[in-house]
Amino acid sequence: METFDNTLSTIDKRPIGVMDSGVGGLTVLKQLLSLCPDENYIYFGDTKNLPYGGKSKEQLIEIVKEIFEFFESQKVKAVVLACNTTSATAYEELKDKYPFKIYPLIQSVAKYMSADTGLLKLGVMATEATVKTKTYTKEFQKHNPQVEVIEQACPLWVPIVEKQITDYDENQAIYGYLKNVLEFNPQKIILGCTHYPYLLDKISKYAPKELFINPAQIFARYIIDDLKQNNLLNTSSAGSVHYFASSEPEHFKQNAKMFMEINEMPGLVEI
Repeated sequence: METFDNTLSTIDKRPIGVMDSGVGGLTVLKQLLSLCPDENYIYFGDTKNLPYGGKSKEQLIEIVKEIFEFFESQKVKAVVLACNTTSATAYEELKDKYPFKIYPLIQSVAKYMSADTGLLKLGVMATEATVKTKTYTKEFQKHNPQVEVIEQACPLWVPIVEKQITDYDENQAIYGYLKNVLEFNPQKIILGCTHYPYLLDKISKYAPKELFINPAQIFARYIIDDLKQNNLLNTSSAGSVHYFASSEPEHFKQNAKMFMEINEMPGLVEI
């Protein structure tokens, strides 16, 4: 398995780890590659433990610990939790226990979006585990107590994407979750799981597409700005991406094409 030099002379060339339960986090990686193609990235899709949404906080903390240990062995300079569920459940527990910067999706996006003081009513579509923690509500209200947030669990959405299910009742599986949120009359609805943007064409049948926010774009800008401020950007022009899946790498590779134009995945390894 390839490892990366951690000496002072190559500190800015150390890779950035990006993790998710499957292919959804590729929405974040895609934005990072667009903003900063010179970085070295390691993407970890935890397909063995997919989906995360129905797991307990304790289970998720143990899962993330194992992935962080893998990233530590690869001597990364930062890890991107490209996953709302782990940002909500594992980040606070693990944020100070590793020698790399950790970027949690929810907390970063809430901080970035809260600069827009006109946003006072927000909807969030997310996994059951994310909604249970109310992390989106807590994080937005931390920056502005006047913000109202409604969070809606959508347990069918990740399986629909990852398993490429097509024979489902759209009124129940899509509108059934959206109905309560739309009745709240939010100014914006955050797609609070990195898999959900894949369903945007289906979702936008019931509300204008511009109502929905794909937080991957906001998140990537936040990460790159922070890396720049901390002098951690790679100044070379030899960026790379290595992919890892915890099971079924060929299935991962096939599903990845839903989010990125990928013909080859050099180095795709099952671990």
